[in-house]
Amino acid sequence: MRRGLQVVLAILSLIPIGFGSLNFITGAARYMAADRVTAPIDSQFRYESAVYVAVGLMIWWVIPRVERMTTPFRLIALGIFAGGLGRLLSQAQYGDPRPEMLAGMWLELSLPVLIVWQWWVARAASAQGR
Repeated sequence: MRRGLQVVLAILSLIPIGFGSLNFITGAARYMAADRVTAPIDSQFRYESAVYVAVGLMIWWVIPRVERMTTPFRLIALGIFAGGLGRLLSQAQYGDPRPEMLAGMWLELSLPVLIVWQWWVARAASAQGR
């Protein structure tokens, strides 16, 4: 159960690291016409992309001790879940985003499942005296 959670987290961490890195390099013009990109939009986009990479790296920090890192794991997971709620609000206000963003939203909104899984792993480790 612990190893499975670690593998899932390692795979999922590649999403923010990969897309965050790509978006940091390419900027907001990757998602909108270059003539519509303004300095404030691009600056904020690249900043948030760097934070996205940091989230992926924080997941890597948690993985080796996932059974003992309950509070950091929950903070990371709840932050990602909140991002999914933001995407849901955006969808309600502006319509469907690009397909990869819609997929991201559903992944983000499913984070409570991983919180429960981590809780099981932590509980099992505690029962074994780890």
